Amino acid sequence: MENIYAAMLLHKAGKEINEESVTKVLKAACIEVNEIQVKALVASLSEVNIDEAIKAAPAMMAAAPAAPAGGEAKPAAAAPEDKKKKAEEEKAKEEAALEGLGALFG
Repeated sequence: MENIYAAMLLHKAGKEINEESVTKVLKAACIEVNEIQVKALVASLSEVNIDEAIKAAPAMMAAAPAAPAGGEAKPAAAAPEDKKKKAEEEKAKEEAALEGLGALFG
């Protein structure tokens, strides 16, 4: 969990989240660094827009129990088809990255 906190701290400070910077933050806090977890975290976050993930987290938590069991929610009908596809692809990438991030602690 400390690895995620280090990444969030770097993000808040506007610094690049890479293996070296996460390791420095952890060492500065006198936390033992697990290089494999740091590498996996950085790889998982490379495809994630952290600001969007933070904004979506409360909505995802609230919507998760209410989500239909049949599958995905329908996209808005007003958006053009290519915008829908692009938004779905972005969401899928972010969800996959977040799932990969969850594997660090499983």
